[in-house]
Amino acid sequence: MIASHGVDRLIHGTIPFLIIRIHSGTVRMEGIEAEMFFTFFGLEALHNKKLDHLHVATVGNPAMHMPTMIGGLPGMEAFATSMMKKEMEKLDMPEVREFLDILKASGVKLWACKLAMEMFHYTQKDMYAEVDGVITVGDFYKKAAGIGTHMLFI
Repeated sequence: MIASHGVDRLIHGTIPFLIIRIHSGTVRMEGIEAEMFFTFFGLEALHNKKLDHLHVATVGNPAMHMPTMIGGLPGMEAFATSMMKKEMEKLDMPEVREFLDILKASGVKLWACKLAMEMFHYTQKDMYAEVDGVITVGDFYKKAAGIGTHMLFI
């Protein structure tokens, strides 16, 4: 599974990223191996200083079902983020850091994209402590080679 560019809307707390996180945990409960590759804005979900402060992107986010002009009004992003957090609390969903802890405890491997890390000047020390490593997308494809491998691009 790849959390990627354009996934900033997903990483910022919207439903598709939650589905990726839930799906990864669910497949591990079924005994299926799961690995996640975080690239570009997806890295924010692994960045120690950012992962506890993710937000819902309201501008240019088709999942918001609102005109871009309205999404850009002052306070809309904070309002949408607050609403999303309340909905997540109602469903008893853990925060991102806790979800990462759960994924790691279940055996999910988390990989950071080497190119994106270099572009954003991040180091492995900047990342969530349990990241399995920094690899290229080619390395990730090699890990995914074989029968029974499923890759999800959103």
